[in-house]
Amino acid sequence: MGRIIAIANQKGGVGKTTTAINLSACIAELGKKVLVIDMDPQGNCTSGFGINKNELKYTLYEMILGQCSLKESMQNVEGLENIKIIPSNVNLAGAEIDLLELNDREYILKNEIDYIKDDYDFIIIDCPPSLNLLTVNALTTADTVLVPIQCEYYALEGISQLLHTIDLVHDRLNDRLKIEGVVFTMYDGRTNLSNDVVLNVKENLDCKIFNTIIPRNVRLAEAPSNGLPINLYDSASTGAKSYRSLAKEVIDRKDF
Repeated sequence: MGRIIAIANQKGGVGKTTTAINLSACIAELGKKVLVIDMDPQGNCTSGFGINKNELKYTLYEMILGQCSLKESMQNVEGLENIKIIPSNVNLAGAEIDLLELNDREYILKNEIDYIKDDYDFIIIDCPPSLNLLTVNALTTADTVLVPIQCEYYALEGISQLLHTIDLVHDRLNDRLKIEGVVFTMYDGRTNLSNDVVLNVKENLDCKIFNTIIPRNVRLAEAPSNGLPINLYDSASTGAKSYRSLAKEVIDRKDF
């Protein structure tokens, strides 16, 4: 049975979508079958895989509303045969209102994914940067939550709210849900700030923290504008090596 990982942090700009794209691509590179679900109306995960989000007939939005099947909403990813993606675009912004009218609205995604989760080794969900009904759908579907934290002064801001939401979803909607772990992003080893943030988070968060730390890397920042994950854009870059390391850590987890 495939592991379902939601990548979530309601704070924007922390490397959430970057992690969703590149972790998925590096897991697929290791021979695992991966399904990526873009739950963010911005559609950055979709475009980061080289898919034109404005020219799609079917997306996650149409699938949620029953206007297409799950399989119809899936897209292949060029250059990565082990990955499929359920893409999104700005239409998904209207889903919040549409979902309010549906029964079991917190389980719309889960009810669809249950049919196909055994077809994949990993299902990676890129959550929106907010704690809304779309995020709740992701958390009711997921087995675990991976939390990217940027190495900056306000790193812990909002994390307690996210952890509280995860606890609520666990208690009321999904008793399987666990914390996959925290991964540090945008790390600059030349600064005291990055090192201080890492120490501060380790002292204050009682959950697994991945050994892999994702550095600030120019090639990593350039990759999305070229519609490629980092392992295809610059396989030898520091960013690619870091996400390969994170992929191995995720795959090797024995407690899930």
